[in-house]
Amino acid sequence: MKKKYRKLPRNTDYSAYRHPRWWPTWLGIATMWLVAQLPLRLQWWLGKVAGLLAWRLAKGRRHIAEVNIRLCFPELNQQQQAALVRNAFIANGIGLMEIGVAWFRDASKLKKITRVHGLEHFERALEEGHGVLLLGGHYSTLDLGGSLATEYIEADVMQRDHNNPLMNAVMTRARGRRYGTVLGARDLRGLFRCLKNNRAVWYATDQDYGRKDIVFAPFFGIPTGTITATSRIAERSKCKVVPFSHFRREDRPGYDIYFHPALENFPSGDDLEDATRINAIIEQEIRKAPDQYLWMHRRFKTRPNRDDPGFYGRKRKKKR
Repeated sequence: MKKKYRKLPRNTDYSAYRHPRWWPTWLGIATMWLVAQLPLRLQWWLGKVAGLLAWRLAKGRRHIAEVNIRLCFPELNQQQQAALVRNAFIANGIGLMEIGVAWFRDASKLKKITRVHGLEHFERALEEGHGVLLLGGHYSTLDLGGSLATEYIEADVMQRDHNNPLMNAVMTRARGRRYGTVLGARDLRGLFRCLKNNRAVWYATDQDYGRKDIVFAPFFGIPTGTITATSRIAERSKCKVVPFSHFRREDRPGYDIYFHPALENFPSGDDLEDATRINAIIEQEIRKAPDQYLWMHRRFKTRPNRDDPGFYGRKRKKKR
């Protein structure tokens, strides 16, 4: 079903999804809407329950998180690593609840519990007139953090479309209400058009996209496949690259949004140096709240040499 979905064009017209085959998805969306209306503390509790259930039942994803955390935090003992894995599932479970808030609630109502740090860095970068690439990451607050940021700045966003066209329609329309333009992950022409118009665009590089156009730069000390597109985009558009992150507070309901100074002398002309610099920035942000990162992604799937053993225990298929 997913493979068939991927062939369908993006269609955000809800009238296209009246057929009974979409009813289960509509039910899931209705559930998200209902949960989003609950008090924030209750949503966090439900997210914790959902995260703990996933931690116990989603053994494959738990294994990936365990491997990632073991690789990235060797200084922790086994008990500490296990606790971090468990907490990561809880944080991402809460993040799942927050998606509904980002899509179906008015983010302005959360401004009173949101703190913004370094907004002047973003404003200074935008004054240059060549657009801003907001260098983000896949934190558990991804949707809500971005939605809250648009209370303080105007921005566009690049997204990987959801495999389910109806869920993608809801996601795209919801993000379209918060962002100026919702670009597809491969819409580089649209990206350059936004930057040319001196817009800010949310952009993330912290996932494994295979071997195309990558270098192996250290990430938590591990040679990691990192795309070089950030350097190409900055070189061609002359835009400023501003690191950007967002986290949920641990002590009480609330959120922190961080804008950092625009990268100087970027790109440097050396793809490996640029990728190393970007990975170091993302690593630095992750260390602020390690449990609030998407550790369930196989970040180290692509190895420097094709014959290198994989970290996740799956055998590679032999080429015929």
